[in-house]
Formats: sequence, structure tokens, C-alpha cells
Amino acid sequence: MNTDSQVRIVEVGPRDGLQNEKTLLPPDIKIALIDRLSSTGLKTIETTSFVSPRWVPQLADAAEVFHRIRKVPGVGYPVLVPNEQGYRIAREAGASEVSVFTAASEAFNRANINASIAESLQRFQPVLEEAKAEGVKVRGYVSTALGCPYQGEVPIADVVKVAKQLYEMGCYEVSVADTIGVGTPAKARAMLHAVAQEIPMHALAVHFHDTYGQALANILACLEEGVRVVDSAVSGTGGCPYAKGATGNVASEDVVYMLHGMGLTTGIDLDMLVATGAWLSAQLNKPSASRVTKARTTADT
Repeated sequence: MNTDSQVRIVEVGPRDGLQNEKTLLPPDIKIALIDRLSSTGLKTIETTSFVSPRWVPQLADAAEVFHRIRKVPGVGYPVLVPNEQGYRIAREAGASEVSVFTAASEAFNRANINASIAESLQRFQPVLEEAKAEGVKVRGYVSTALGCPYQGEVPIADVVKVAKQLYEMGCYEVSVADTIGVGTPAKARAMLHAVAQEIPMHALAVHFHDTYGQALANILACLEEGVRVVDSAVSGTGGCPYAKGATGNVASEDVVYMLHGMGLTTGIDLDMLVATGAWLSAQLNKPSASRVTKARTTADT
């Protein structure tokens, strides 16, 4: 087991969380959210996505939001890009770190981005080449690492293959994602262990959705396996539009509470994170999905 007590949280709420929320938030609210998150001690905040507004209306204001947020020294603000065009627009907006995404499932890739896995990787090749030339960090995502809404089981060998390709193309970090939240701890551990045979553990992250209430258990299993980077979304926002019943990301507040309770360090002020989660849920007019935020903000009756 990795004995390093430091865990880095990658906050994905402003992008992966908001992109599937029904309530469209104005730019000022998104900017306020990111600025609040920047004050909590988080070191990585995925800010927005430079994809077509037709596909993700919630993030049509990507350039404005990225330009106007307060950039705190020492905090990374990666943005998602789907292709070379998205990369160039992101760079024009001032982005110095980007994320690219594909899936371990052919069926999911077809439904999600209308491309095969091989085709999606080909799209990223010029992005990785330009990023390397310009000194831009690139993070990679492998979706459907523990199950697909179309094909069901996803062979671990497929996850390993795609993750290895992203790493070898130049991604400094690869996040393996249980996009539809069907994974359980033993499967999560086995998957991560297999991927770690091909990619150094320090270059891996885990990303769990909480559809079946397994996300924290899965994260714990992966921490025991040695991972030290965890994706999560404040207030547990998000979901997957291509996966029926798939609920949001695991809540950042709940992950941080668990990590601190284990004696691990994150550098995050949990009280400020909870306040931010409660504020965001009010903006979205829905209850927070974070158990910690509910526990700390619900008045005694």
C-alpha cells in the first residue's frame, strides 16, 4: 500500500458536475462557484469544457467563464477539449492545462462522441503534439472503466489498453472513470491494479459516480491499492446523459471527510467546501447530494 498521506482532489463540479444539470446557470454564478472553490485549498479545479454548445448548452459560456475566474497561484484550472479546434479555442481563452476523454467501451464511444476508440485517439494526437510543443499539460480520461450502459461488462484488458495509449501519447495523468456508477470495491481494485501494471500509480487517478452508493467504498479500495488522486464534484453534481439512472459524481465534501478521518491530508478546508456545496445546491434549486453537507446544514428538529 502507498503510505503517502497526501491525496490530491481533482474538483470536477464546474465541468463534469454542471454539464448535466438541468438548471442553466449564468456565467456569474459559475465564476462565483469556481472562485469559492479556489479559496478552499483545492489544487486542481476542472473549470469548463470547450465543446460545441449544441452538445453541452450549460457550458456555452466557456471562454467567458475561464477568462473571468480568479486564477490563484498554485491552483490548476484544466479545461476539457474534444479535438484540435477545441484545444485552440481553449488556448485563446488562456488555458494552460487541458483534458481529453475517450472510453474503454466501443459502444459508449459511438453513442457519446460518434467515433470509435481508435478514431477518438486519432483526434487527440494533434492536441497532444501541440500541447507538448506549447508546454501545456494534458490529462486523460478513460470512461466506462467498470461498466457500460450499452455493452454491459467492460473487459479490464480494454481499460488497460486505452489508458496505456493515453499515457504513451503524452497525458501526464490518466483518470479511470466509473461513468455510470456500477462498480464495486473488488472490481475497482482489480481494475486499478491491472492498469497500474502499465502506468505508474503516481500518474493515475480515479473517478467514481455514486449511482449504486458504492463510490466511497470504491475510492477506499483504490486508496489501499495506492492511488493518491481522486476526482469528485462539490455537492455531488452531475450524471451521465447516456446512462439511464446514472446519478452524479461522488461528492467532494464526502470524500474529504472520509480522507481526513483516515488521517490523510488534502489541504482542503472542509467547512469552506461544505459552505460552497450548500450555496451551489441553492443555486440549482435542489438538495445537495453530499451526506456531509446535509448533516452539517440541516437544522435540528
